[in-house]
Amino acid sequence: MTDNELQVLVEEISLNYFNQPFLHKAYFNNRLRTTGGRYLLRSHNIEFNKKSYELFGLEELRGIILHELCHYHLHIRGMGYKHRDADFRALLKKVGAPRFCSTIEENKKKNTKFHIYECVQCHQQYPRKRIMNVAKYRCGKCHGGLKKIK
Repeated sequence: MTDNELQVLVEEISLNYFNQPFLHKAYFNNRLRTTGGRYLLRSHNIEFNKKSYELFGLEELRGIILHELCHYHLHIRGMGYKHRDADFRALLKKVGAPRFCSTIEENKKKNTKFHIYECVQCHQQYPRKRIMNVAKYRCGKCHGGLKKIK
């Protein structure tokens, strides 16, 4: 699907479900990783994750479009457009839009390397994803020094 086809689809869904036109731009953003789509408050454009469409198909994309159009139309009208707002949740329910999109498993780190640090006095272990400077930190239990064991 091209950006032009996406634009036409978003405009059709906006008219069919919201009875209002979508007057801004809709396009794929290949840099999106953790979300299916994003409504931009300043420009009123909507970006979509192409990977979601490729992995899950047109029905998933339609759900994401409905979700982002809920943000769009509520924000344009000056109503509560955020996820926690009652207006947003009511409109999601009214048009049948999902609250969340499917997770793209490729983006989750599968082999996260852990660094294990241990207290030299009480032997309390501290697994960490990031390397830490053992000279700057102490054990939270007995305030002893730390050493890296793995």
